[in-house]
Amino acid sequence: MKGYEGNKTLLPLIPNSSPFQGDLPILCHVLKVLPPGPKAIVVHHRKEDVIAATQAFRVTYCKQEMANGTGGALLAARFFLEGVVQDKVLITMGDVPLVKRETYMKLLEGLDEADGVVLGFKPKNKAQYGAVELCKDRPVKIVEWKYWKEYSREKKESLTIFNAGIYGFRRDVLLTFMDKLKCHPHEVLKERDGKIVTIEEFFVTDLVELIYRAGLKTGYVLAEDEAEVMGVDTPESLKKAQETYHLRWFKPGPCFLEAKK
Repeated sequence: MKGYEGNKTLLPLIPNSSPFQGDLPILCHVLKVLPPGPKAIVVHHRKEDVIAATQAFRVTYCKQEMANGTGGALLAARFFLEGVVQDKVLITMGDVPLVKRETYMKLLEGLDEADGVVLGFKPKNKAQYGAVELCKDRPVKIVEWKYWKEYSREKKESLTIFNAGIYGFRRDVLLTFMDKLKCHPHEVLKERDGKIVTIEEFFVTDLVELIYRAGLKTGYVLAEDEAEVMGVDTPESLKKAQETYHLRWFKPGPCFLEAKK
């Protein structure tokens, strides 16, 4: 993130002298909100900082050896998933701070009827979000903006639910399809040390289509609103998340203190 060299999941939800300094790291709030049960954090960038900030939560740390996508992060957590006994798994992100526990619970409840459940939302502006394609109200696949933007006008208008990047899966199904996910890498161009190189990445989104094509049941639940699933990727979105957190968890009022000069 511009202006910040650390791991963005450790940015504060309660700012002090600037949006980048304060209390309650985003990731710590996410961990507090999640339903009870064993938890794991996949670490890579600034992993020592992440571990230091979350020691009190008694989580398992899974090291992602290289930045190879959301699916790569999931694959790095396989040993954790194999070691727990719970039959339902939530996959969330450490930079999406405003999801309510009630929403996570809806994902888990959805797994009573489905093998995989997507958290969706209905944005005011479809922008560049991944779209959830449905067939008879079941998610068929998740389509990146760069692909669905080429759809016909009619088909684009039919897309009403978009992917929040948070999921629930039956654990046995997830482990089975992680093997299949590992066989479906994407070649992605990335900048590394000033050079453009091709690397292999894995996407959690692919699991939805893999499960559906195998004849298993997929489902979705909707977030309350777009703000609930907002990610923190820019200084502007950080400020908005801090303001929204302040309004929803505390009494309304100004959120920021101006930095002293």
